Amino acid sequence: MKKSTLALAVALGVLAQQAGAAGFIEDSKATLKLRNFYINTDNRDTNANPNKQEEWGQGFQLDYTSGYTEGTVGFGVDAIALYGVRLDSGKGTHYNPTSSSYGGTVFPTDSDGRAVNDFASLGATAKVKISQTELRYGTLLPKNPVIAYNDGRLLPQTFEGGQIVSNEIKDLTLTAGQIEHVKGRNSSNTEGLSIAGANNARTGKFSNQFRYAGADYKLTKDLLVQYWYGGLENFYNQHFLGAVHNWAIGPGVLKSDFRYFHSTDDGKNGDTAAYYTSGYYGGTTTKGKVDNDLYSALFLYTVAGHTFGGGYQVSNGDSDFPWLNQGDGSSNYTITDSQIQKFGRAGERTWQARYSYDFAKVGLAGLTAGVVYLKGDNIDSTIGDRSEWERDITVAYVVPEGPLKNFGVMWKNAAWRSDLTSANHAQDENRVILSYSIPLL
Repeated sequence: MKKSTLALAVALGVLAQQAGAAGFIEDSKATLKLRNFYINTDNRDTNANPNKQEEWGQGFQLDYTSGYTEGTVGFGVDAIALYGVRLDSGKGTHYNPTSSSYGGTVFPTDSDGRAVNDFASLGATAKVKISQTELRYGTLLPKNPVIAYNDGRLLPQTFEGGQIVSNEIKDLTLTAGQIEHVKGRNSSNTEGLSIAGANNARTGKFSNQFRYAGADYKLTKDLLVQYWYGGLENFYNQHFLGAVHNWAIGPGVLKSDFRYFHSTDDGKNGDTAAYYTSGYYGGTTTKGKVDNDLYSALFLYTVAGHTFGGGYQVSNGDSDFPWLNQGDGSSNYTITDSQIQKFGRAGERTWQARYSYDFAKVGLAGLTAGVVYLKGDNIDSTIGDRSEWERDITVAYVVPEGPLKNFGVMWKNAAWRSDLTSANHAQDENRVILSYSIPLL
């Protein structure tokens, strides 16, 4: 029996004895989230394979969160049920290269190379709370500077492991955890953890131990400072320092966000080629041990519905910036994690400009729009310094009231260009997302 299943069974046994306890039932919540997701990716280079990827599906996510039993020690359980249905995805536009053996853009791949008709998964989490400290074990959706789940497709990526969060000290949040498995956003199977360069599904190397810990402290109501550590066994160790400050200037507020990551090799990544990551190590060598320092600063000024922003990021070292990346879709905590690219390659220097507007200021509540432009250059490669750019546009509307309250429509458009290689260096992408949440409890 898997450890997560055993832990849940024990928790359910305890809860069965206290099912009538006030709080466990009364504070329970259940929500059904519906997401209709369409994506069209146009790989514009004539040498690209495939030239086009297109998938459309309907997703269902049922979230259940219990309250806690009475007493000094409170027990509870959460659950998440995920189900995705294919509405359209031909073999030519699903595309699953045999070299990776992961699913397509949205759906898992059937034995004949086509998208499956549907896929599903179920996760559960046992939880225990004492005072202001909570322990969770089972299915997790972590989101912090060293590990962040991805929710950019039909269904979210989920992790399996344990986490403890403590708020016993005023203004200080302490977090620690260990992740053992991950379930991709286009999969119903659990898999090990890896990073770029070593994450080939057929021949890659994986780990079942990612440990992390962090402290978030509010020095003042406007200043948050952070320290986090994340380490993937046999791959890398990573330290993060961050500071976020809000400063009222005139009629608006200036938000400053500073981030620094220091990443080094761990275990086999330091001397075993199968565990090497991507980057540039001189000559024709594009894989080696983790070696990266990433600095960034982002400034956002918000006034009267307008938000103007600019930022700069530097990626130093021989390797690309490392993060948990199994090769089937992932997110990281950089200011450049964009719709198509991440902009964290070895040597890369990236500046960005952004603008967004909340139309509630002119009487159109629920309507927002924004654009981001990123330009990265000085990328180290076997053919000299290279560059890339990306432009992302987002328009979204959420019904603010009435029978369709919280029904959302979003359009996301992105264009990416680079001179990194002679092929696969131009991509356009459109996503259309319809979403609706139905409270059940």
